[in-house]
Amino acid sequence: QLVDQTEGRLGPQPVVLDHTSGFEGLLFVDDDLLGVIGHSNFSSIRATTCVYKGKWAYEVLISSQGLMQIGWCTLSCRFNQEEGVGDTPDSYAYDGNRVRKWNVTTTNYGKSWAAGDIVSCLIDLDEGTITFCLNGQSLGTAFTSIKTGPGVAYFPAISLSFKESVAFNFGSRPCSTYPVEGYLPLQNPPAADLMKAHRLLGYIRNILSTSIDIQEERLLERDCALWKLHGEPTVLITLAHIFNHFAPLMCKVYLVEDVLMNFLLGILEGGGSVDEHPLIQQLLDLFWLLMEDYEVNECLKQLMMSLLRAYRFSPIIPDLGFQIHYLRLTTAILRHEKSRKYLLNNELTFDVLRSVVFFYIKTPLRVKEAGLEELIPTTWWPTHFDKEGKDEREPKDESADERLRRRAYERGCQRLKKRIEVVEELQVQILRLLLNNKDKTTGEASRYIFLNKFRKFLQENASNRGHPTALCPPEYMVCFLHRLITAVRSCWEESSRKTGGFSSEDDLAGKANIIIDPAEIQATSMDDLDEDEESGAAQRPFGAAAMGGALARPSWLSSPTLGRANRFLSTAAVSLMTPRRPLTQPEKVKVRTLAVEQRTEEDIEGSHGNDGLLLGRPLEEPDQVVADKSLLEIVDGIVMMYNLSVHQQLGKMVVVSDDVHEYAVALKDTEEKIARCPARRADILDELQKSQKVFAEKLNHLSRRLAWINATIYSKEKMMDVYWLLCVCIRTIEHADNTGSLFAFAPELYLNVAMNAYSALKNYFSPANSMEELPGYEETLTQLAAILAKHFADPRIVGTDIKDSLMQALASYVCYPQSLRAVERIPEEQRVAMMRNLLAPYEQRPWAQTNWILVRLWRGCGFGYRYTRLPHLLKTKPEDANLPSLQKPCPSLLLQRHMAELLSLDKDMAASFLNSVLNQLNWAFSEFIGMIQEIQQAAERPERNFVDTRQLKVCATCFDLSVSLLRVLEMTVTLVPEIFLDWSRPSAELLLRRLAQLLNQVLNRVTAEKNLFDRVVNLRLPGLESVDHYPILVAVTGILVRILVDGDRVSRASSVLLSDPCFQLHSIQHLLGEAGDSSGSFGPSGPSGSSGSSGSSGFSGSSAAIAARPAVGSLGSSVAPPISTPTSEEDLCPICYAHSISAIFKPCSHKSCKACINQHLMNNKDCFFCKATITGVEDYSKPTS
Repeated sequence: QLVDQTEGRLGPQPVVLDHTSGFEGLLFVDDDLLGVIGHSNFSSIRATTCVYKGKWAYEVLISSQGLMQIGWCTLSCRFNQEEGVGDTPDSYAYDGNRVRKWNVTTTNYGKSWAAGDIVSCLIDLDEGTITFCLNGQSLGTAFTSIKTGPGVAYFPAISLSFKESVAFNFGSRPCSTYPVEGYLPLQNPPAADLMKAHRLLGYIRNILSTSIDIQEERLLERDCALWKLHGEPTVLITLAHIFNHFAPLMCKVYLVEDVLMNFLLGILEGGGSVDEHPLIQQLLDLFWLLMEDYEVNECLKQLMMSLLRAYRFSPIIPDLGFQIHYLRLTTAILRHEKSRKYLLNNELTFDVLRSVVFFYIKTPLRVKEAGLEELIPTTWWPTHFDKEGKDEREPKDESADERLRRRAYERGCQRLKKRIEVVEELQVQILRLLLNNKDKTTGEASRYIFLNKFRKFLQENASNRGHPTALCPPEYMVCFLHRLITAVRSCWEESSRKTGGFSSEDDLAGKANIIIDPAEIQATSMDDLDEDEESGAAQRPFGAAAMGGALARPSWLSSPTLGRANRFLSTAAVSLMTPRRPLTQPEKVKVRTLAVEQRTEEDIEGSHGNDGLLLGRPLEEPDQVVADKSLLEIVDGIVMMYNLSVHQQLGKMVVVSDDVHEYAVALKDTEEKIARCPARRADILDELQKSQKVFAEKLNHLSRRLAWINATIYSKEKMMDVYWLLCVCIRTIEHADNTGSLFAFAPELYLNVAMNAYSALKNYFSPANSMEELPGYEETLTQLAAILAKHFADPRIVGTDIKDSLMQALASYVCYPQSLRAVERIPEEQRVAMMRNLLAPYEQRPWAQTNWILVRLWRGCGFGYRYTRLPHLLKTKPEDANLPSLQKPCPSLLLQRHMAELLSLDKDMAASFLNSVLNQLNWAFSEFIGMIQEIQQAAERPERNFVDTRQLKVCATCFDLSVSLLRVLEMTVTLVPEIFLDWSRPSAELLLRRLAQLLNQVLNRVTAEKNLFDRVVNLRLPGLESVDHYPILVAVTGILVRILVDGDRVSRASSVLLSDPCFQLHSIQHLLGEAGDSSGSFGPSGPSGSSGSSGSSGFSGSSAAIAARPAVGSLGSSVAPPISTPTSEEDLCPICYAHSISAIFKPCSHKSCKACINQHLMNNKDCFFCKATITGVEDYSKPTS
């Protein structure tokens, strides 16, 4: 290393990061010693060179926008895991994450930075100032009168938190697009080499634009764009001489970026398509011809890295000119076959990860700099909101001015979208070049090299154990996913056309089809299961062709999620091949061993009787051309990418449109307040106008940002991609399910992606695009409904997470009218099977979700049950109006009918189902009462007057469970009253007694005057909003009305209710509002349960209540005389002390009343008293004395 002699600077050249002694904490430093990633809490590192006088600058390329402090420090600064650059006296830093400057103390300074920005750090030691620039714009002088003088010299330094990453440029590369005049880079540019390279390039240019006329022996000028490599030998020899000097220079980063890259960009300058510039191809041929291999390799590698950097860190301008410029050159270089193969094979440059940058379009944080104001001059945001606070798509009362603004905004958005589409088109072109499988002349086709890289990329991202550098940021993953889908689908269409196959609109999804023979699965390893495409969809059985399908490949690709398949992740996956043609004895089983990196085209696509990744086919599938299994493998990877991080990212970006909505509501509110403000209160008016201005500015900014996000992430085309992915997953799951044993191998991520893609389409892409416009949307919904209905209780699915997800998906599916209709459209036997699974006893399974599904199917039919939100909560604002539980009631009469049929026909099932519901109700209500006792005690204590929020949440949940279980009982009593009232059924009497007992318990607890329930409700604790008299009493009344009014065996029901020892008349009077104090009751002053739009179903004046009054009232008048009174206490049942002894157990002869023993025997076969197994129960009557 040369020690530098320049005045004012000390240290070696080239300048790099000091990875031997100048760091604190754990860091990863790149091979070139210029890039760094934090790997501990707060790590710091400084450069090897310092400055003590003069004006100096260096650049930092921000790769992640997290917490970092960038600046200068002296050698005496000591850093640790808490204190970094800027936290000690002689260190100075700028932090764009928190938008502050640091020098022991901190103040606001500058702007916030984003990944893709460039920070320039300038120090002027003559004036004693430090300044920072962001993307070439000065942020102003940050520090003045810094310490200078003998013994003080400043090093570039940075502190960064975990996983944050940056790259430094001390002058080893030309300064970015933002040089600062008067400041020198810390490292001198290679001036002599630069002159030499420019001069040699001039010679090359001259030769390219000259031709020799041999007849006349003179030189002619011509257009260099037409130059061909196969020309006169004299020209080639002259070029060879020049390259002798030029080639070694092209191995240096600075020269490649400054000389070669600018020269090549200049060739493409004129516009036109990349094909119109053959000169670049000819030049690359020339490079490969006249330079040594290692020189071309180094030169191409540096050129590609420079392009990547330039693409990533170039500023966004309205027409995305820089990005298009760099992508065009990348495309031109990748068109050259030999160069493309080299770059793909090179570990360093074409790790898929690094190239993923090319498929990303960064979102501007600062709208002004991105020039969005010129592109979208008029902003617009929704100003009309419906009752639930959602914005209306086409408001009726939109004023002419608003309509003009909205249309101008939409035109601006279209302009922006067209520009972004140009970039996206170039990105897809690059991917299509990488997916080329026809370039076999120079070794393996590009697609197979890319595929092996792609697998590795997925492996690193799926394992999460990867080096933090290996994880792809989710925002990059989203863009990569969309470009990949577009490229794969276009390659697929091309290959379909070439093989003359049957090409339909529904290209890939329609043809991909798994053909794995279940019998052979046992004999094969994961690596071999692949799938086949069907060219003749016409020849398939009708059912199979209904929806485009795809592939489930239980390859190692999905194995990180499978867990048990991890053993197949060894680099050499041993595979047993089962070829289709019969083999001679010795070669019956071929064993292949191959590493992921080394799989060739033959291993993937198969050849010479070896089926590649494909196994023998089931007999019913005709023998057909097997094409492009490699594309199917990529589709499998796409599904995995969606599962890894794309879905979460789609959900994250919705925040911007939520913000627009919130600010729009706030602005409208403020404007209304201004209109109402009295003239005499000028002070209030002034404040309101200030707020109005702030909200309007924020909305201007956000609406432009939203236009960008809608164009890059939520556009119609992106929606179609996600929809296509949904269809792929549905088709795969259906196929795996139909094949039987294949289902066990289908990776669970397919189920996850199907559910997530549906929820993304429904929740994230609206209101800009609505799901109804998608082709075949209803059919797809029905298919997804069939999958959820079938598999939510599938015994073959053992993972608890995936089971929960399926159940939650089904629960939210039945909350929305469209998806509920889809459930009703699935075949009848599947609907009945689903209802049977929902009615399975509530023991040994998670029942809360399935109970909630039943409640949703009933809501809107029950007594006083047409409300969307609880009446006493109507004045408060819901946190999120899109929640499934806040949808308007949409009961399903069809599914109710199935439930009624099942319960009335299958008596055993009905008994066990209802018994379990009663058990759970008993548990939930008891837990609830226990909890409100604790809450009441805590609230009464003078010393610590707070209750644990978690406890309040659990308490509210128990209450909601009790109400929903009561609603399921009401539903059952309404649909099949004979379960309780037809005593010829074995367990009817017992169920009715249990029901009466529980209803009385609930009534007594809730209606007693000044009781515990009242006191807790009146505390109005946050978290207990849903706990109120209304929901639980309406549900109880609904059941009472059903068994006492509509039943023809009223006397039987009322006698059971009255003979229950817990029955109290005052609770019935309370229900009717006849109690002395009717404040908490449903008298005329009771709450009214209106549901906004679906009409009022208020309790007190509703027809239901009027019908209920005589029925429930008749109970009061018919309090029956007690049934035959036992003479002494010895004759009472020793368990309940309410009824006479009427049963004797065999063989142990213990006694109790029939109700107690029957109830006990439903859950347990052991005797109460002696634990002997009960074999029979006989009637017992006391012998007369």
